[in-house]
Amino acid sequence: MVLFTPRRVILVITLALAASAARSETFDFKQCVGIALAQNPDLVVAQTQVKQAEAGLRQAQANYWPKLNLSMTATRSNDALNAFGLKLGQRGATFGDIGFRDFDSTNPNILTVAPHNLNQPGAVTNYNPRAELLIPVYNGGLVADYVKQAQSYVKAAQAGDRLARQQLIDQVLMAYQGVHTARAYVRVTGEAEAAAEEYARISDRLLKQGMAVKSDLLSAEVNLADMKLKSVSARNAEAAALDQLHLLLGKPLTEPIEVGAPVMPTMLVGDVASLRQTALANHPGLQALRNQADGAGAAVAAARAGKLPQFNVMLRQDWNGKTPGFDAGSYTAAGVLSWTAFDGGGSRAAVDRAEAQRLEAVAKHDQASNGIAYKVGDAKRQAQEAEDKVKARKLALDLAVEAQRLVKKRYENGLGTLIELLAAQAQLDKARADLVAADYEQAVQRAALKLAVGVLDADQL
Repeated sequence: MVLFTPRRVILVITLALAASAARSETFDFKQCVGIALAQNPDLVVAQTQVKQAEAGLRQAQANYWPKLNLSMTATRSNDALNAFGLKLGQRGATFGDIGFRDFDSTNPNILTVAPHNLNQPGAVTNYNPRAELLIPVYNGGLVADYVKQAQSYVKAAQAGDRLARQQLIDQVLMAYQGVHTARAYVRVTGEAEAAAEEYARISDRLLKQGMAVKSDLLSAEVNLADMKLKSVSARNAEAAALDQLHLLLGKPLTEPIEVGAPVMPTMLVGDVASLRQTALANHPGLQALRNQADGAGAAVAAARAGKLPQFNVMLRQDWNGKTPGFDAGSYTAAGVLSWTAFDGGGSRAAVDRAEAQRLEAVAKHDQASNGIAYKVGDAKRQAQEAEDKVKARKLALDLAVEAQRLVKKRYENGLGTLIELLAAQAQLDKARADLVAADYEQAVQRAALKLAVGVLDADQL
């Protein structure tokens, strides 16, 4: 009978937790993409740029609305003009404040008498709450142009975010498939190592039977040692591929992870001309530049609108009193028509500058269009070459398997040499490795073509 003491129970729980922590968490390709999109610094930058552009749009649209300003001003002054004005604002001015006490109708020089209370007033305290409403009526289209510019920048930022997402998906695919490719190399080198061990045993047996020479056994053992080194290199490549995936996912290198099933993007159909047309219309990078050019065009219109007259209405309500409150209310309504008739050419220079920036944006878009067109053509050729390479590598592997089988049979019957066998095995190992590389290249080039066209999507890979 086993007694479970508290100490033993604690030990069992600790070991169970350790075993649970050591288990690798499995992520399929879509999960890897989702994790990378959630934490990648480039995506964070792109998303903050979208938020900045959206805030800029809201700021531009706010100019359509009236602005209400609320203020409270406290003043104390014995300045003659200000003091009298403050008393008037409080509706508290008297005849005494303008010097009627100093008026003497019998004085022939009364017009030269300086009123004491008017010129030497005591300090006056005034509290002035104010509500002021500014209403834009006409600004030559300036606000509308600013809104168009902000809308274009929002679209440009959103397109930039889509481009960054596609680029990250491509990076994740390369790392994800890189793990599977590295493991395929591990299997290939494992098969080569097993074959080398078998050749060493065959050489030893034939040597004992007098059907081989000592040099054959030594050559087989050298080949076995070489295959073992290649197996080590393949396992190191697998570890490096997993580390790279860790970095893309933002996972600690010490955290064990496992990848799900391998992925293979579908081949994008269409000839180069149709794919280029699709890219020129839909590529997010070009859309971003196109929207930036539109925004620059709106900036030109805004600069021109700055030369036109503007009309705004101002409505103001004031209160003035010796104490804070809403005493002695008064209102003011005003319409303001302003027009900068001359500014030394500043407005014209602003238009010229905006137009030059627009031309620069258009030139960048045209240059990028040519670059995208080239990339689409090159990516299409590379993808087609990868398709053909996979077919050729599969055929080469079938032939290498059959050739190795025939040479091995001849060697086992004493009709062939070890050199021939090792050469056939090397050819087979190379054919297997070439097929692994071709499969990886096929996946990468298919994704690269979709990225060049601007349609790379993890959900429709």
